[in-house]
Amino acid sequence: MFSKILIANRGEIACRVIQTARKMGIATVAVYSDADARAPFVRMADEAVHIGAAPAAESYLLADKIIEACKQTGAEAVHPGYGFLSERASFVEALAKENIAFIGPPAKAIAAMGDKIESKKLAMEAGVNVVPGFVGEIEDTDHAVRIAGDIGYPVMMKASAGGGGKGMRLAYSEKDVREGFEATKREGLNSFGDDRVFIEKFVEDPRHIEIQVLGDQHGNIVYLNERECSIQRRHQKVVEEAPSPFVTPAMRKAMGEQCVALAAAVGYFSAGTVELIVSGADKTGKSFYFLEMNTRLQVEHPVTEAITGVDLVEQMIRVAAGEKLPMTQDEIGIDGWSIETRVYAEDPYRNFLPSIGRLVRYEPPVPGWSGESGPAGRRGYETGGGGVRVDDGVFEGGEVSIFYDPMIAKLITWAPTRDGAADLQIEALDAFRIEGPGHNVDFLSAIMQHPRFRSGELTTGFIAEEYPEGFQGAAADEDRLRLVAALIAGAQFSLMAHEGQISGQLNGAANPPREWVVKMDGRKYAVELGEGGASVDGEWIAGTTDWQPGMVLAAASGHGENLAIQLRREGSSTWALTTRGKTHKGLAVPARIAPLLDHMIEKEPPDLSKMLICPMPGLLVKLHVSEGEEVQPGQPLATVEAMKMENILRAEKEGTIASINAAEGDSLQVDEVILELE
Repeated sequence: MFSKILIANRGEIACRVIQTARKMGIATVAVYSDADARAPFVRMADEAVHIGAAPAAESYLLADKIIEACKQTGAEAVHPGYGFLSERASFVEALAKENIAFIGPPAKAIAAMGDKIESKKLAMEAGVNVVPGFVGEIEDTDHAVRIAGDIGYPVMMKASAGGGGKGMRLAYSEKDVREGFEATKREGLNSFGDDRVFIEKFVEDPRHIEIQVLGDQHGNIVYLNERECSIQRRHQKVVEEAPSPFVTPAMRKAMGEQCVALAAAVGYFSAGTVELIVSGADKTGKSFYFLEMNTRLQVEHPVTEAITGVDLVEQMIRVAAGEKLPMTQDEIGIDGWSIETRVYAEDPYRNFLPSIGRLVRYEPPVPGWSGESGPAGRRGYETGGGGVRVDDGVFEGGEVSIFYDPMIAKLITWAPTRDGAADLQIEALDAFRIEGPGHNVDFLSAIMQHPRFRSGELTTGFIAEEYPEGFQGAAADEDRLRLVAALIAGAQFSLMAHEGQISGQLNGAANPPREWVVKMDGRKYAVELGEGGASVDGEWIAGTTDWQPGMVLAAASGHGENLAIQLRREGSSTWALTTRGKTHKGLAVPARIAPLLDHMIEKEPPDLSKMLICPMPGLLVKLHVSEGEEVQPGQPLATVEAMKMENILRAEKEGTIASINAAEGDSLQVDEVILELE
């Protein structure tokens, strides 16, 4: 067994690997960029080596720097995590030349399966069902248009070396191909150093289901059941669960055996994942097709650990050291249900725009990774109780950087049933306190509560189909709205009573009223506070809260349900209360002055329709227009890269470009004006 390993990654996955290595008695080495000098994974590791500037191309993607760090510290093996160099065969070969072990599959398997074009050819030769597509070299955009026409729309354009939802474009027409082909090539080149693209038929109403495989260097390969990853946005997974509500035992066996055979064909060992596209319309479960194989650990691996009790990181290390798998296929079962949600720094209320900045407050519902985390439990590393686990790599006061993925944390729950795991998600998300950058916690909670999610009728189009007009918060019934109004009125009452205790006031101590009007979401609620509850619009609500002035996170009850709430004061009488996937904004005023609300003039928002405003911090990659040019609604105006993703900004109205205020290559701030129309 190794005595010291180096983790060639950052963030939560680096913390995750360090935690397992510590349990195994293995010393760890972290490598870090300028942006990560104070990151938790650097503090957790036994040693840390600085390898470059913040951009990944100047640090985490530099194989030479990582190999030099191994030599400098005496690390015998490298765990690549996911992303960066984890699927780079040349990196494995370079390590081998220096007699440094790679904690992952052999270079040959990475080359065969990591390349999306070659892996598809190999799958076809092995008799595996694949989605119709073109796997040769695509010469240019015109060639791509011809290929797409031959396959039949819609088609998916993918960067050959892509992964993690990057370098992918869905095209429903020739126009989409012409607009997206070059962008797909650029994303592939920028993120993976490879601009090759392949095109395949897009299976409509698909489910994304993947099989976890694990092999050793002695020819043993097993599958550890499946994961359902259908809930995605822009091809980036948002929710994952194991097992899948769609897969039957017979289907699981057929998919698993096929994936094991595919892995065996390339001499695969270590952990890997075979991604399949499954037709949800075919209830027989026979319509599943090979998409690609990820020759690395997946972001969503904790849900597999939760239902099998297998520490996948530990097994990867043991396999790399030459040990045999400790289990056979017959010994792998399914214990309960696990769901993972990805907490991203993005604002669902603003069309999921990436958000960066300082984490002013960061309080997960249970502790994340730390040097004091306990040993592995039945469901992998449970750092919290009650079947809740948080995998993170951030800290309060730290920065969410523009240079890396915007994931803040992963929230994993386990319960005997699927509904139980989803209920735990809702409770934990309510207690997840994040302030600073925008985040998607409300959105994740809304998904967990959604009737369609609860039914298990999922497709990769779930988010687009259920939130076609964007996200405005989870649905709240009348009972919930009245309870929120009562809590806001109670908070204003408590604040006034608290302020009234300040001595020396000229008018004496304040005597806050019991009768209030709360204006919320365009409606007014008449609230009368009483002992042990409140009357809202004439209906009594028995309930309490432990909220006091100065608190944000609190417990509340009403209508027979217990809630975790986050209550923030946003003005003298204005409050924001977040619970169950929605942030409610309300104004509380004493009932005696409530009639004056109708006479208050509301501020008119400025007319921004003639400006193209940058919706996120990012890099201006391309300007599609010039001054004096006439544009039509929907026409591309500029492309901004943020969080390694390209975003095309389009004209919302007809007009003529009056002025351009930025140049290609400029770094833009959120709300910066890129150009103006006449």
